[in-house]
Amino acid sequence: MESFAELVRLRRSMRKFTNEPIDPEDVQTLLTAALMSPSSKGKHAWHFVVVDDAAQLTALSRCKAGGADFVGGAAMAVVVVGDPTQSDVWVEDASVAATVLLYQAEDLGLGACWVQVRDRFDAEGVPAEDTVRAICGIPDELRPLCIVALGHKGMERKPFNPDNLLWEKVHVGTF
Repeated sequence: MESFAELVRLRRSMRKFTNEPIDPEDVQTLLTAALMSPSSKGKHAWHFVVVDDAAQLTALSRCKAGGADFVGGAAMAVVVVGDPTQSDVWVEDASVAATVLLYQAEDLGLGACWVQVRDRFDAEGVPAEDTVRAICGIPDELRPLCIVALGHKGMERKPFNPDNLLWEKVHVGTF
């Protein structure tokens, strides 16, 4: 990648993937990036569950009523888990780590997409966190925040168009 600005412009959520597995070295690079993500007071109040089993991915794709189906077609997923016993800003720390995963994936030429888990429910009203916790064996005191689906891109997305940026959302000095 030429620059971080270019990476930001090119990264788009990818919801279709090819059947090609992710190279183990790329998996290592992704996880290294997540483990290096900034965290409040250096507490690292997150854990990462790597899932590459097709049946598990399919089960995860059903964790909420909508917006997770594509996880079943991903080569792998990383469940980003926060530890509220370790930090009161676990949501922020885990969110930063998930974002780092998204950008690292793009830098490697892979596709990725965030699937919100916290405060979401399946069609029967079961909390998505409980479903993900059961599928991945996550201890009760930890909180699944999101799933980052990963794989080789199975669709084309146009880069962000700078002409469409919402500059009216930027306020200087005061709102």
